[in-house]
Amino acid sequence: MSLHRVVALVLAPQSTFELACAAEVFGVRRPGLPARYAFSVCGERPGPVPTLAGYDMVVDLGLDALESADTVVVPGWQDRERPAPAGVIDAIRRAHRRGARVVAICSGAFLLAETGLLDDRRATTHWRMTADLAARYPRVQVEPDTLYVDLGDVATSAGTAAGVDLCLHLARTDHGAAHAARIARHMVMPPHREGGQLQYAAPDPAGEPPESLAPVLDWALERLHEPLGVDDLATRAGLSPRTLARRFADQLGVAPGRWLLQQRVAAARTLLEETDLPVETIAARVGLSSAANLRRRFHALVCTTPAAYRRSFGPRAHA
Repeated sequence: MSLHRVVALVLAPQSTFELACAAEVFGVRRPGLPARYAFSVCGERPGPVPTLAGYDMVVDLGLDALESADTVVVPGWQDRERPAPAGVIDAIRRAHRRGARVVAICSGAFLLAETGLLDDRRATTHWRMTADLAARYPRVQVEPDTLYVDLGDVATSAGTAAGVDLCLHLARTDHGAAHAARIARHMVMPPHREGGQLQYAAPDPAGEPPESLAPVLDWALERLHEPLGVDDLATRAGLSPRTLARRFADQLGVAPGRWLLQQRVAAARTLLEETDLPVETIAARVGLSSAANLRRRFHALVCTTPAAYRRSFGPRAHA
């Protein structure tokens, strides 16, 4: 199996954290985890690249590294007051035309907007910069509250940790939920946050910090096989269904019923990847009652069938 080539394009002054988001997911070899990616870093030209952390990083590769990339990552773009280098813009456009996936983390969305790849398309960036992105590039459909937007050929994320969420999401898309979950476990990260979740929790209007939903979420995840509904979650949390829905919207950016369905489908993905269990059995184990219901819900969220997903990511897919 050939490795998927990921090339991160760094630009001075480079944010070390955004680069690390990509490097941790795509570049670190971990014990017991099969290698799926070949990761490298390039610059506008080989040589030292100043960083925001006060030191220079030495980059051995120039823009020609993008010519063989399967995924190009732009981990931020700090120097937005100056025109982007023409050679950089051209290299990204050529990589995209050739079929490479182009990914921007945080302020990297501004560079993608400069290339025109976001024209008339959805995108996001750090919440502090979304208004600026929309003002500078009116053709971009900026989504100010989402963690990340994946359009298939182009993807953008909000700031800091949302870059990790996007990279894990891409690993999940490429190699399945179980593989991405193993990477997340090594990183001590949540295995999956939906891109549509809010970038930050809204403050409580009464000024009291809301109690975390983590205990009720953990409780529900251990009981996905049971016929849990929103009322059960509310009872466990000691809240009315309406208050629970507001807490979910504030903390997760999603309705309780939608979250529960997402977790059931995620659990089904893992069972499809790691077992040969019949679809009917998997449906019962994740609380979706029947194979027909699982197929319908699975297709709505994953845009494929359980059978096709298993062919791509199941136990025999890489045999």
